[in-house]
Amino acid sequence: MMRTIAAVVLLAGFLTGCQGDDEPNAEPTPSATTTGTPKPAKPAPRPVVGACYDLTYEQAVAPTNDQKSVDCKNKHTAQTFHAGPLDTVVDGHLVAVDSDRVQQQVASSCPEQMSGFLGGSQEDLRLSMLSAVWFSPTVEESDAGQDWYRCEVVSLAGGDSLRPLTLPMKGVLGTQEGRDTFGMCGTDRPGTKGFERVTCAEDHSWRAVSTIDVKPGRNGAWPGETAARNAGEETCQDAVRDRAEDPLKFTWGYEWPTKKQWQAGQHYGYCWSPTP
Repeated sequence: MMRTIAAVVLLAGFLTGCQGDDEPNAEPTPSATTTGTPKPAKPAPRPVVGACYDLTYEQAVAPTNDQKSVDCKNKHTAQTFHAGPLDTVVDGHLVAVDSDRVQQQVASSCPEQMSGFLGGSQEDLRLSMLSAVWFSPTVEESDAGQDWYRCEVVSLAGGDSLRPLTLPMKGVLGTQEGRDTFGMCGTDRPGTKGFERVTCAEDHSWRAVSTIDVKPGRNGAWPGETAARNAGEETCQDAVRDRAEDPLKFTWGYEWPTKKQWQAGQHYGYCWSPTP
């Protein structure tokens, strides 16, 4: 985990001399001496999977973090679910820890590892307010030999804030309690002025009940608003009808991905239904 303690490399040296003959006229030679063998430098602490942190939203979205871990029984907003070594050598050359090459490695690894830790299905993860954030050493710490990265799960709340992780996070989406606590809900119908995305543990009147994949445009590009909207309207309507008490009278909402969301990796839309 992030620390200000840098690894120090010590070079152990020693002095030697040749033993002369024990004769009166022989020139004196220094006796052999050696320095004591120094102990190896203590390596910098590495991230601990399962460690908890009480981070603010601003700290969670920063590239580095030096907050100390807290007892997971106490209030916390983040938990480490994966840690690994950075690959900072490309074609035999060392690249900076803050380079696009190194940061892309972390940005792809952490989301891939998260679903296995949280449990449940990929759909459960999509329909939750849980998200992965990651940290790596500062440039100075990297230069001192630190080569780790850590991945943490956080729960977004309304606005730019984090919700405390009130349940054990390992396997949480494999339970109904976990899906209800960290599920994606809304304060109003999506697209209206009063809509705000919140966890389902907070006051809400709508819930995201399914996701709908949107076909990409040419060369994987965002297909445009019309295509993204048309891709899910009928499918969403059918999905909510199947859940409604009266299939002839029900309300639904479909939220398609914007161009910015598409470029960030969200290639699906959300189907919403009012909650009782």
